[in-house]
Amino acid sequence: MNTLFEQLIMDGVARLRKAGADTSRYEVRLLLENVLGKKLAETGGKMHLTPEQRQNFEQALELRSQRMPADKIIGRRGFYKYEFAVDENVLSPRPDTEVLLEAALDYIRVNDYKNILEFGVGSGCVILSLLAEIPGLWGMGVDISAAALKVASANALALGAEKRIKLLNANWNDADIVSVLGQKFDLILSNPPYIPSGEIDGLDREVKDYDPRVALDGGADGLDCYRRLAEIVPALLNAGGSVMLECGEGQAQNVAALFEKGGLSLQQVARDLNGTERCVILKK
Repeated sequence: MNTLFEQLIMDGVARLRKAGADTSRYEVRLLLENVLGKKLAETGGKMHLTPEQRQNFEQALELRSQRMPADKIIGRRGFYKYEFAVDENVLSPRPDTEVLLEAALDYIRVNDYKNILEFGVGSGCVILSLLAEIPGLWGMGVDISAAALKVASANALALGAEKRIKLLNANWNDADIVSVLGQKFDLILSNPPYIPSGEIDGLDREVKDYDPRVALDGGADGLDCYRRLAEIVPALLNAGGSVMLECGEGQAQNVAALFEKGGLSLQQVARDLNGTERCVILKK
C-alpha cells in the first residue's frame, strides 16, 4: 500500500476513535476503497486522490463519526459468502444470523426441502443466500416494507436468483395472510423484530438511529411477532416441514413454548459463537 493511503487510513481511524466510534483499519479501508471505486491492491502506482475523492472520503468519515454504520455509508455488506446491497430501509445483516442460515442449509439438504418462506425478508440476505447455495430451491419473501423489498429485489437480481423468488409486500398480522400466501412450505424462516420497545432507545446509536425501527421493535416483551407467527406458521407448513426463528438473548425457551402450543415439536436450539441461544428450530 502506498504511503498516502496508509496515512489516510491511520488518520481516519484516529479521528473516528476520538469521536467515540468503534472502528478498525479494515473499516476505514472499506470507506476509502468505496471512494476510489476499487480495492487498494488494484490502484497500481496511483499516489493521489482527486479533489472529489478527498471530499467524498471526508464526508464518509463525518458520517461514520455520527455513528452511521460503514455498510450504510457504502451501501453494501458482506453476509455468509455473498455481498448484499443495504440502505436505511433494511436491517444491516449481522454475523449472528448466519447461525439461522447454516441451520437452514443443513435441514434443506437432509430433508430435501423444495420451497421456503421468509417472514421479514429485509435485504434478502438469508433467503437469497439459501437460493444461491441450493440451485433447485424456490422461495417467497414477505415484508411489510415496500422499500425493503426493493432492496431485496435488487439483491436477487445481482445473485441471479430473481426467477426463483417471489417477493410479497404484506403484513403477517393481516387476518387473511394465510390465504394471501396461497400455499404451504417445507421450511419457514424469520428473524423478526425482538427488541422490547422500552429498550430500543438504549441501544447503540448505530442500531437505533440507522436500522428501521419496524425491524427492531418486538413489543413490550419483545415477543409480539413470535406470538403472531406461532398462530399462522402451523397452517403454512407442509407435513414434516420446519420453522426456524432467530431470537434475542434469553428468549429461546419462551419462543419455543409459543410454537409448541401450536402443535410443533422442538428439535433444537442452536447457539451463536458467543454461546447465546440464537436459533429455535421446530418441526411439524
